[in-house]
Amino acid sequence: MDAGLVRDAQAGDVTSLGVLLARHRPAMYAVALSLLGRPADAEDAVQEAALIAVRRIGDLRDQAAAGPWLKAVTRNVCRAQLRRPVPVPAELPPLPDTRPGPEEELDRLALGDWVWQAVGQLSPALREVVLLRHFTGVTRYDEIAAICGLPVGTVRSRLHQARAKLTEALAATAEAAHDDHAGQRAARRAEAEQFFAEVRAGRGERAFREFYAPAVESFWPTGKRRRGVESLVEVMDRDLSEGVRQFVTGVVAAPGVLVWEAEAVNPPEDPEHCPPTIVWMHAVSGGRLSRLRIFHQRERTFAGVLAS
Repeated sequence: MDAGLVRDAQAGDVTSLGVLLARHRPAMYAVALSLLGRPADAEDAVQEAALIAVRRIGDLRDQAAAGPWLKAVTRNVCRAQLRRPVPVPAELPPLPDTRPGPEEELDRLALGDWVWQAVGQLSPALREVVLLRHFTGVTRYDEIAAICGLPVGTVRSRLHQARAKLTEALAATAEAAHDDHAGQRAARRAEAEQFFAEVRAGRGERAFREFYAPAVESFWPTGKRRRGVESLVEVMDRDLSEGVRQFVTGVVAAPGVLVWEAEAVNPPEDPEHCPPTIVWMHAVSGGRLSRLRIFHQRERTFAGVLAS
């Protein structure tokens, strides 16, 4: 029975995937509870494992082994939780990975739009932490807290709420009509690449005024808060004059939220000028970028558990 559900899910049938997850949820919860002890922690682990399964169902080679695989995913999520106080994302069971990247796999299975439709139903506050944790390379709770300007405990609480709501939304929207997220993502990626190309060419002021609201608020790793496009232009022009160039490596977007991930290329004479990865997290209002939080990530640790 599982083999048929897995086969249909891998072919893009989201209803079959939902039935599969519902069937094995009690066993996943039992595994989580035995390892973590607390029902709330076990519930959180099952929710995260379910989201990982949505992303990785295409990797399951033995279609009859869905139960053991889902329990293995849950077990690894629990082990990651037990490795705190420095939270790290769960590792997945060792499976051969010769397929396309995570986001391409979702698109091929016609699951991408379904997932993003559900993400879009979250509140803006929950959507921000979910996008960072599950769709970018920023997965550590302390990093998410730094970007969002929140205590780590609040990040954990919001992620718990978001996973519960996302699980409900996934079930509720499985049969609904979905927007073309792949097309929207491609458009947002093209815009980001255009923006950074303009900046590298010395036309940063024009680029900022095109994309950002005039009174945009920006928050910086130093704790400084600025207002207005002019301050952004000033900082970017200074980096440019010092030989720093940024190139887009990832873009994720949901209603009201846009995240750019960029690689910083430093001048040969000053290779440590900027950390290797810079995250630009935006709030979007009225079609313009109205708030920006800049985060310097010194080490990439994980490529996101749902998409990169």
